[in-house]
Amino acid sequence: MTTVGVLALQGDVREHAAAASALGAQVTLVRHPSELDAVDAMILPGGESTTIDKLLRAFDLRDPLMDRIREGMPVLGSCAGMILLATDLVDGIEGQHTLEAIPMTVRRNAFGRQVDSSEVDLTWLPDGSPMQATFIRAPWVESYGDDVEVLATAVAADGVEHAVAVQYGTCLATAFHPEISDEPRVHQRLLDLI
Repeated sequence: MTTVGVLALQGDVREHAAAASALGAQVTLVRHPSELDAVDAMILPGGESTTIDKLLRAFDLRDPLMDRIREGMPVLGSCAGMILLATDLVDGIEGQHTLEAIPMTVRRNAFGRQVDSSEVDLTWLPDGSPMQATFIRAPWVESYGDDVEVLATAVAADGVEHAVAVQYGTCLATAFHPEISDEPRVHQRLLDLI
């Protein structure tokens, strides 16, 4: 059976665990490097990216996680997880680290503050179907490398269309929260990468 790890340091841990479990995966909550060793794929939940970054380092998970991702372990990052997977940040906190997994520049809190949270209708570009997405203090992708596939875009308050879901090899990232919208396609895509 496929085992999906959910980084359980802070954020939407329960919701992601339920989404992966609903698709038939066995779920392990990951707080220590030994737990990371036992998973086939990893989910980095939404939450507070600076807090998750600090906790990754405090729990000695950052380097082992980066190693597993470099080795090809599939990973999904939503919202704060997208920020963690980026190579570069705009509006990051001084000293904030990322996992440098996807060649992209991400703007933290690009969609605004908590009060600006919203549900948006998107097009899931892989099949052209509609998708409802929940944005909560969400980032967006400012720029990305040539090999990054854009899976969804959204027009933001600045009137510009930005990438809000991307894939690079076995790394997926969404600015929105598929675990909240009861939207299985993003988690299924992660499972399909295993």
